[in-house]
Amino acid sequence: MSDISDQMLSVLAHFRLQGSVKSVSQTKVGHVNQTYFSECVDGERTYRFTHQRINTKAFKNPGQMMENIYRVTTHIQNKLRLEYEDISQRCLEVIPTIDGLLIHEDREGGVWRTYRYIDHVKTIETVTRAEEAFLLGESVGTFQTQLSDLSGASLHVTIKDFHDMRVRYAQLEEAVRMNRVGRVASVSKELEFFYSNKERGCIISDLLNAGRLPLRATHNDTKISNVLFSEDEKEGLCIIDLDTVMPGTILFDTGDMIRSAATSAAEDERDLSLVRFNTEFYSALLDGYQSKAHFLTKDEQSLLKESGRAITQIMGIRFLTDYISGDVYYRIDRPNHNIDRSRNQIALIKDMDCKWDEVD
Repeated sequence: MSDISDQMLSVLAHFRLQGSVKSVSQTKVGHVNQTYFSECVDGERTYRFTHQRINTKAFKNPGQMMENIYRVTTHIQNKLRLEYEDISQRCLEVIPTIDGLLIHEDREGGVWRTYRYIDHVKTIETVTRAEEAFLLGESVGTFQTQLSDLSGASLHVTIKDFHDMRVRYAQLEEAVRMNRVGRVASVSKELEFFYSNKERGCIISDLLNAGRLPLRATHNDTKISNVLFSEDEKEGLCIIDLDTVMPGTILFDTGDMIRSAATSAAEDERDLSLVRFNTEFYSALLDGYQSKAHFLTKDEQSLLKESGRAITQIMGIRFLTDYISGDVYYRIDRPNHNIDRSRNQIALIKDMDCKWDEVD
């Protein structure tokens, strides 16, 4: 106990933990929130928890964010209990405060939350095999199916216009007009590409805004590193990192799944000859996804392939906008990091277009 700060003990004392706190450790994994793990002992039983100090600059309304997470996780847990005796590995469990709240604010204004720690699972950082792509597709399809009867309107919009393509274009155009750091002249080719693709890129967000696509609960960050897998890597058990759960179209999730997994290179790869649309991974993703997601409308089904292109486009626009604005949003590790990312996404879109007729 002597190595645990009084401040940390004070924070943990506000949550409904089982047993007495034995140890606390901090992890450097993750770039947004500060994350800690605790081990508590009650007689001969040991319990583990995950505690996070929420980054309120990134998430300006943590209360609404946690209400979304609690609503989604309790909905999934109710479904899982009908199928499994033990659901501890299959869904995040929010641990409330002793006052029944979802967050605790400490004396310094820090906002904290607690989850039950999920043990005996593993993560995969990037897709390297078609089998992994299939499992990712299955996991996203299962997650969406579990939430298919939860009204998207019951969730808070925690990040306004997050995937609204027309809003992202308006932000790009404003950045070009302001040209604060004098970079517009150097990105004329990139601007030409995005302007020429504007109307196609807006198809999905326009249909959603017109009410032609169902408003559903969406994750908005469906990369493979946000899935917990069984230790033998034969099953995707649980989707985590629910901070961006909010109302939207499920095509935002299928699109991000395709963008992040069906590519041959990291999203900041500078050698664009290495950036390719991996049709084998794409087919495996869709096979896994469609094996679980049987609730889609005809419009949703028809736009699955388009969703990958659209989310790749919106990310390319966001990277370009940030570069033109002086790199004020995304963390960069080198001077041209954001324009490299944008060019990477353009290269991926172009290769998608070249292979469009090769995949369903």
